Amino acid sequence: MTTMPTPAATGQTASLATAALAEASERIIASVERVIDGKHEQVVTALTVLLAEGHLLIEDVPGVGKTMLARSLARAVGGTISRIQFTPDLLPSDVTGVSVFNQATREFEFKPGAVFANIVIGDEINRASPKTQSALLEAMEERQVSVDGGTYPLARPFIVVATQNPIEMEGTYALPEAQRDRFMARVAMGYPDAASEVDMLGARDLVNPIDAIEPVVDLDTLRQMLAGVRAVFTSAAVKQYAVAIARATRDDQDIRLGASPRATLQLVRAAKARAAIAGREFVLPDDIDALAVPVLAHRLLPTSRALGRRHEGTALVADVVERIVAATPVPSGH
Repeated sequence: MTTMPTPAATGQTASLATAALAEASERIIASVERVIDGKHEQVVTALTVLLAEGHLLIEDVPGVGKTMLARSLARAVGGTISRIQFTPDLLPSDVTGVSVFNQATREFEFKPGAVFANIVIGDEINRASPKTQSALLEAMEERQVSVDGGTYPLARPFIVVATQNPIEMEGTYALPEAQRDRFMARVAMGYPDAASEVDMLGARDLVNPIDAIEPVVDLDTLRQMLAGVRAVFTSAAVKQYAVAIARATRDDQDIRLGASPRATLQLVRAAKARAAIAGREFVLPDDIDALAVPVLAHRLLPTSRALGRRHEGTALVADVVERIVAATPVPSGH
């Protein structure tokens, strides 16, 4: 385990805030894990993205709990929740909103779409057309929506938790590169282990456990947690380490589209959230290492030559990121 010193400017008040943030994070994780059995890393990553003010992409085959994770996280924190079921006939205006003519006032009025909420669950996002998927681009990056010449700010905090099926499945569209880059992290649920699956059969005979989830933090507390994450210290050496990993993806012979500067920024932001969840006031290189694959892999595109050597592109890219992390010198003593 790499050790890094706490910045000298950190005082007792910051330590108390960090402890409270870590305790609140534990409550959220425990609440979500009442529904999502045996997926601790996925739950922690989902919370990390929420506290880093990013967006989360959950990808896997149908029936493994993608939507349950999104709904459980949304219900465990205070704030408004909206769910969009992406289908081939979904229109961009269904997502962003539309201007409607009011006969009484003889003026157009904006009717907000489903994107106007603190947590937006986009279910099976890659079953909608690329045009409809792109309706989220401005909202995810700039936290606002532009419709008919007007600009409308979104609620704060704002996070999109989207689920998608593998693109090999029938009726799916590949997400545009620009949209994939706006998701801070991607996680795969995977199948539960045998014990967790048996427990699930017993626990869900009569009731759905998600119905029992109540918010464990209110919206004001969540905003304070977000502010606490932003205040986590990141040394210059750790920032340089993150940049070195991102730049290496751009020069790797197996990658034709490397990590963008946005990816580097989001990697550091996610690392700050992971440090805060662990009760630390500073980021370690270990935080960067743990998040490199979830934050970077879904943004990278392998070369056709690399794909020719291996059919599964997602696993190939994850292996490349892990190789780059292992080869990048780790900073110490800063």
